[in-house]
Amino acid sequence: MTIQINDEQSIPLPFDHESLSREVIAAALDQEKCPFEAEISLTLVDNESIRRINREFRSIDSATDVLSFPLVPFPSPAGYEILEREDADDCFNPETGELMLGDIVISVERAKEQALEYGHSLRREFAFLIAHSMLHLLGYDHMSPEEASVMETRQEQILLNLNITREAGNS
Repeated sequence: MTIQINDEQSIPLPFDHESLSREVIAAALDQEKCPFEAEISLTLVDNESIRRINREFRSIDSATDVLSFPLVPFPSPAGYEILEREDADDCFNPETGELMLGDIVISVERAKEQALEYGHSLRREFAFLIAHSMLHLLGYDHMSPEEASVMETRQEQILLNLNITREAGNS
């Protein structure tokens, strides 16, 4: 598994964000039974930067907590059968053979605001946003109530498997 982490913001994180990112990403891939080694890009930004990205790519002129940019057009959540097609070679890094899942962009500034708002740690909020985004990279969505329910259950299970709870503390 390759995770490219770019920290382009100035808020210090009171935990090892690189280790936590790797743990949550690995837990998501395990839970969703990804049969491939994967490659993910994670970029940490501030509200101004994520607002610009949101405006540019989604035509929504506001800051958000996390954006996901999947590279694999899964027809269904974790529908790995699409990768068995001959034209699926574009989904794999030719140098490493890893499945290129996509990019995650997190506003640490917004994550910090939400952690305070929800009354839990920034570590928990950060982990939640990665779990949420990983499910998007694997083809999940929350456009309908049914999809939202499935996605919420799966992201909570990822965090439970890592014993990351909603309790406050540990920044």
